[in-house]
Formats: sequence, structure tokens, C-alpha cells
Amino acid sequence: MTPDRVARLVAEGENLAVEFKGEEWSALNDRDLVETVVCLANRIGAESGWLLVGVEDGGRVTGARARHGDGTDVNKVAAMIAARTRPALPVRVSLVRLEERDILAIEVPPTRQAVATSDGVFVRRALGGDGRPACVPMDFAAMQSLQADRGLMDPSAQLVLAAGWEDLDPLEFERFRRSIRERRGRSDESLVELPDLELAKALGVVDANGNVRGVRLAGLLLFGKDDALRRLVPSHEAAFQALRGLEVEVNDFFRWPLLRLMEEVEARIRARNREQEMMVGLLRVGVPDYPERALREALANALIHRDYQRLGAIHFQWHGDRIEISSPGGFPEGVGLENLLVTAPRPRNPLLADAFKRAGLVERTARGIDTIFFEQLRNGRPAPSYSRSDPSSVVVVIPGGEASLEFVRLLVTEAQGGRVLGLDEMLMLNALWQERSLGTGAPGATDAEVREREPCDPPPARRGRADRGARTEEGANLAPFGCDIPGARRQGRVRAPAGVRAFAAGADGPAVRDDARLDQPAGGRGVVQAECRSGLPPAPAARGSGEDSSPRWGHQGRPLRARQSIARA
Repeated sequence: MTPDRVARLVAEGENLAVEFKGEEWSALNDRDLVETVVCLANRIGAESGWLLVGVEDGGRVTGARARHGDGTDVNKVAAMIAARTRPALPVRVSLVRLEERDILAIEVPPTRQAVATSDGVFVRRALGGDGRPACVPMDFAAMQSLQADRGLMDPSAQLVLAAGWEDLDPLEFERFRRSIRERRGRSDESLVELPDLELAKALGVVDANGNVRGVRLAGLLLFGKDDALRRLVPSHEAAFQALRGLEVEVNDFFRWPLLRLMEEVEARIRARNREQEMMVGLLRVGVPDYPERALREALANALIHRDYQRLGAIHFQWHGDRIEISSPGGFPEGVGLENLLVTAPRPRNPLLADAFKRAGLVERTARGIDTIFFEQLRNGRPAPSYSRSDPSSVVVVIPGGEASLEFVRLLVTEAQGGRVLGLDEMLMLNALWQERSLGTGAPGATDAEVREREPCDPPPARRGRADRGARTEEGANLAPFGCDIPGARRQGRVRAPAGVRAFAAGADGPAVRDDARLDQPAGGRGVVQAECRSGLPPAPAARGSGEDSSPRWGHQGRPLRARQSIARA
């Protein structure tokens, strides 16, 4: 641990991964020190936590007191922590000199299981009632929630001890079969002819060997009777709200089985969702206010991935210019805004997620987030935003408002010409529409710095998807969008398809050059930076997004960073 690193941690202040403990007025005893280390170990995140002894809460450095006579033996401190934690925590302890004072810096490594003190005290790092990071008691429900976030436990597979077969509704089994029939090709049709008990056993939602010995949480959520859900799963609740400013038009709460709940919300969406039509040649194209497929995926994600150990309802809020869907529980460990579109799926409730896939309600490829973005963009609207999410909830904002019909016309025209734009291409084009620039350099980097940057190794291929690297044929990833890409290392020029040039020359898009160069050396390595050359109309605001950000784009000729950071936009 270096003084510079400690200085940066102090300057950034306390957060969920960093805790300050001052000793200006009294020494920090071993019991409180160990409890704080346990608290930092029991937090969501794959990075190390830090305890800085000798720094006051406000960031003022006052110095750590000697713990062993006239000094502090860091090895003794580490051994004491290991001896007084269960399981033993292998922390790293350093004594760092900062502002002429000693700071005791303790690095707490990430763990895969809950940690307690040797006295049996469980505490965890979370946001307190005042919104500031704090160490709070860790009860059994919080312990299960932490294990689920880390992928060590499936809450939906846990037996609900008071539940029995009589708490399940035969009508919900038939609703499940009907969902399979209506979604042939996307569902598991082998389940259609099974009787109720065999269907439940095939889905794994009951514990049965001849007779039913227990019902799992997923079984109750899918097939439970209304009174059984209220009695046995008090955390399950969903709200549909229609809001006009401060006026509440609709405010309905449901404690229904999940498939019935999905059908009810989808019916309300169809009743409210308007559609305008446009002509592309002889083809009539409908452009809805909101893409129903994206809303269905977002709602299903909220129901599948919510934390059923937490009290609180899923909220589906229909505002005048956006739709917000929120669910209790933050992202699982390893998933965040920076990698939302590229990380491997990590369902919090795997058994429940599998049942939804087999019913055909969600993508069997487990790429529902891709679907939400794709459907929203192909309807000529800004990308969804997850920027309002925090450790206690996931919130997706789907902007509404006026659609860019020229954008839709571009996509239809390109598809008619056999050039179907994928999600990566649409993300880039959306970024040009919103931000009007793309780049791979660090913030503030000059073009020369970008051009002189060392080539990078190509990223690993995404799960089962072809690499969308830069191409030099018609329809390349960046050049069709009318942007010059400086610093080319290979003299390849590409021509923008006519449909893209027509869009870019229109009122809703950037002005276009007929050709552009790719900064892409032979062998598929290098960096790409693009910047639109001429006057652009004001970009439409992403209504309801809650913040204005400018994501960086492109990597080895493909928008990996774009897919990582677009959720912030």
C-alpha cells in the first residue's frame, strides 16, 4: 500500500468499500476493529474493501495510535483479525505515512460466504437510514440475500415450510400450459401434456417422491393461490401506476401468481399504448409509443431477478414521457452499469428464471437486456437507462416522446436492401444522434494520443455471437454513419449505403460524408475514433433518464465500450 493510494482513498471519502476510523479522542479497540472488518467483508462487490484507521469521518487525517507498546506490528494485527473471524479472513495490513502521521490501512479481500466475528456477530456494509454507508446488523434474511447476490444460493429453490400442494391453484397450471402453446418455438413444448404434479416436478418447484413433501418459493410464485401468496410470501407485491405529473390516475397493487400478473400488466399496456403509422415505399410500418416486447422483457426481468427476501413492491409506472420499472434488490455481484450489456447472465433466482424460459416468457438465450435495448432503438427512441439503480433497487427508465421516424425509415430501408443493422450498429448510430461523437481515448485524450496508443488484443468473443469487428465492405460499422475516422493505418475506404446517407442528411441525423477511413490495422487490432464533421441539429433529450452523460465508444473496431456504458446514458 502506497501513500498515494491512501491519499486517493481519503480524498474520495467513505463509501460502501471504504470506512474511516479516527483515534483522535480514543483508541479503537480490537472488538470494534474486527466488527468493522467483518462489515466490509459482508458487502456486495468483487473488489477489496478498505479500513483506514487514523482518519476521521470527514476525511481529516489524525493518525493511528500505537497498538503494541511504542509501535504497531502489522503482522500481529493481521493474525488477530484472522483468529477472531469465522471463517478466518486473510487481510493485508500496512502502516502508511501520510501528512506526517501513521495510517493503519487494512485491505479486506472479497469473500464468497458470510463472515462473522468469533463471538457470532454478523454485520454487513449497507446504506443507513441517512443514506450514508454504515455497518448494520445482518439477520438471516439479509444473509440469504447476500448469498443470492453472490450466486451461492437460489432463494426461489428454497422450501416454504408452511406451504403444501393444496396451496397451489390448478388454474395457474393451465395458464402455464397455455403460455407454452401460444409461444411454440420459444417454449418447452414437452411440458404441455403433463398433469399438474408431473409438470411441477419437471420444473423442480416441488419436493416430491410419490407424495409432495414440500413446495419451493418458485412454485408458490408461479402457481400459488392468492391467499397463500399473501400469507406465505408477504414480500411479493407489484403495482401498476399511471401518473400525470403529481396526479395519480391509476394506482393498483397485486399479489397474484406471476403469469397472471404478467397477463394483467400486458393487457394494460396494450390498452394505453398508441401507435402511429408511416409508409416506407409500399410497406406500412407501425411505430408504437413503447415497444411491447421490450416492456414485457423488462417486467419479466423485474419479477425474476427481484430480491424476494426484501419487503417492497415492483413498480410499473407509466408517466407522460417515460415508463419506469423498479424492483427491490440491486444488481447481483459482478453486474453493474459498466458491463450490463456484455456480462454473462447472473439470475438471482435461477429456478424461477428457468421456468419463465420454459414458458416462453423470456429469451432462452438469457439476453433480455439486449432485447430491451434493441426494441427501443429500432422504434426510433433513445436507449433505456439504468442509471437510477442503486444497491437496494434496480430501476430501468424507458423514454417515450416523439420517435425519430427517419431513424425507423433508415432501418426498414436497410433491411429491405439485405443490410440488417444489429444492436451494436444501432447503439453507435444512437450515440451519434444523441452525442454526435464517438471515441476510444480516455476523457480529454487528443487524436494524436489515440493514434499513438499501442494496439490491443481483440476481446473474447461474446457468447455464441459473431464478432462485429470493423468491416471494409459496404455497410461497415462506423463509416456508414457519415463520420470521418482519423489516423487510418490501413488505406481502406468504405462507402455509406444510400439509405444511411439519406438519413444522415435529414433533419434528425448528422451530416454525412460519402466515404470515411477506418483506423484499423491489419490483423484486427487498433483503435477507432470518429467525429462528425459538419453542423448537427440539437440532439433530442433522453426524457426521464435523470442524467446527462457522454459515453466513450469503440474498441478494436467494435463498440464494446459502447455496450458497457450505454446503460448510463
